[in-house]
Amino acid sequence: MFRKILIANRGEIACRVIATARRLGVATVAVYSDADASARHVAMADEAVRLGPAPARDSYLRGDVILAAARAAGAQAIHPGYGFLSENEDFAAACEAAGVVFIGPPASAIRAMGSKSEAKALMEAAGVPLVPGYHGADQEPALLAREAARIGYPVLIKASAGGGGKGMRVVPSAVEFESALASCQREAAASFGDARVLVERYLTRPRHIEIQVFADRHGACVYLGERDCSVQRRHQKVLEEAPAPGMTPERRAAMGEAACSAARAVGYVGAGTVEFIAEPDGRFYFMEMNTRLQVEHPVTEMITGTDLVEWQLRVAAGEPLPLAQADIELKGHAIEARIYAENPERGFLPATGTLEHFAQPPHVAFVRNADGEAFHAPAPVRIDSGVRPGDAINPYYDPMIAKLICWGEDRDQALARMRAALAELHIVGLANNVDFLERLVANPAFAGADLDTGLIERERERLFTTEPAISEEALAFGCARVLADEAAAAGGDPWSARNGWRLNTSYRRQLSLRSPAGLHELEIEYGREGLTLHLGKHALPLAVLEAEGTRLALRLGERTRAADVVRSRDELHVFIGGRHSVLNLVDAIAQAAGGDADTGQLAAPMPGKVVAVLVAAGAQVAKGTPLLVMEAMKMEHTIAAPADGQVQALLYAVGDQVAEGAALVEFERA
Repeated sequence: MFRKILIANRGEIACRVIATARRLGVATVAVYSDADASARHVAMADEAVRLGPAPARDSYLRGDVILAAARAAGAQAIHPGYGFLSENEDFAAACEAAGVVFIGPPASAIRAMGSKSEAKALMEAAGVPLVPGYHGADQEPALLAREAARIGYPVLIKASAGGGGKGMRVVPSAVEFESALASCQREAAASFGDARVLVERYLTRPRHIEIQVFADRHGACVYLGERDCSVQRRHQKVLEEAPAPGMTPERRAAMGEAACSAARAVGYVGAGTVEFIAEPDGRFYFMEMNTRLQVEHPVTEMITGTDLVEWQLRVAAGEPLPLAQADIELKGHAIEARIYAENPERGFLPATGTLEHFAQPPHVAFVRNADGEAFHAPAPVRIDSGVRPGDAINPYYDPMIAKLICWGEDRDQALARMRAALAELHIVGLANNVDFLERLVANPAFAGADLDTGLIERERERLFTTEPAISEEALAFGCARVLADEAAAAGGDPWSARNGWRLNTSYRRQLSLRSPAGLHELEIEYGREGLTLHLGKHALPLAVLEAEGTRLALRLGERTRAADVVRSRDELHVFIGGRHSVLNLVDAIAQAAGGDADTGQLAAPMPGKVVAVLVAAGAQVAKGTPLLVMEAMKMEHTIAAPADGQVQALLYAVGDQVAEGAALVEFERA
């Protein structure tokens, strides 16, 4: 085993590798950019090395700097994690030339599978079925348009060197092909340094099923079951589970053997994933091979009782695979949910900000028995995260906050545990997808395993419902938070108390709270018998029974409830019964002085860079006309006209960095 390794990554995967290495007695070296100087993975490692400024091209993509850091620290090996340099053949080759072990496949295998086009040609020669498409080297737009017409619409454009949903668009007809191609090429060049794309027939109700393979340096190769990753938004995975619902042993064996054949064909070593697209009738087609560990590997670990990061370290050190194919058993069911800083109601726009509050359900990082063997606890809930309360999610990297993984004896039990765990996961400080995930796992289509890659769009009406009316309980807890904070601020000083004490009479106090449902005018009555909360025509006795940290327990009428209520300045976040309600404490004086005005300016929905300006000042445009394109976290977002009107002025040019909320275009409605 290695004495010391360097982890050339950040976030939850860096933390995971460091934790596994520590358990094996291996020293670790972390790397970081200026944006990550205080990050969790830096604090966890035995030592850490600065790479450079925040942008990935100046830090985590600097293979020369990373390799120099490994040599200077005396690291014998480099673990690339996923993303960044994990599938970079030049970096793998440079490590090999420098005598530093790259904990991954050889550069030749990365090269063979790194290009989607070349990988498909290799699989075609091996007899693996492929989706009809064009994977050629000629990238002339006119040729690509002709090939799309030959294949038949709808088609899917994909970055040839890419992954993770970047540089990918579904094109329903020839009218949209030119603009979609240009957008894919820009995104592919920005994310992978390679603008080449391929075009394939878009299957209308496919499932995304992938096989986890592992090979050693002694010629052995095994598959550890499959994962269903069909639930996606913008071609990026949201929920993953193992095993795939409805998978038969015969089909699993067929797909597993095909995946191992693909790995053997390129002399593969280490962890890899062979991805297939499957039709409802069971036919499956090769999509690509990811020559690295996947984000969703924990669900495989949960059902096989393995630690795939430990396998990576052992295989890279020259040891044989820990298990043979006959020894691999699948036990139970596991589901993973990706917790992102993003706004699902705004097209899943990535969000930035500070993680002010991050309450998690009781969980175990990775469960092992006294003999060091993995086992399943009675209620295993696992959270992999690279951030802590107080950390910032910045615009430079992937906006993942955590991964929540739940295991059960069967799918129904795993799903029930996932619902319960999501209800206990409370985040304040930035937009996130927890509420959306709660609706998603409760959705009848997902719960009933009616899966395909279009599920989210197909269930849009149920998943993106308008905000329901605020509950009386949520309003009561908002009031209770204000009262508890006032009592804590008074600190027992009667002259500072705001408890409404009056001699021989009662006192009524107004409180205004705003929610997406509107303005709520409440009255708190201070009387001899205690508090009464007046909500419209209702008058309910209110008593705060406990106020410990963010937890509040209160009695409202004849009912007692507890909730997590987090205050962030004038925002009150009420987490109760699996629902998250946001209330704003309204300052009556400020409300009277202010006013809403339509400035006629289109604002940036997130911090990022302008990559394309599609209209000129003075242009008359129709509602929905694309005006400019922004890039944030390597994904493109189009800013469109909100109505028919005229573009008065363009306030930024291509290449300009803009802050969230910055006015981009001066626009006059018709």
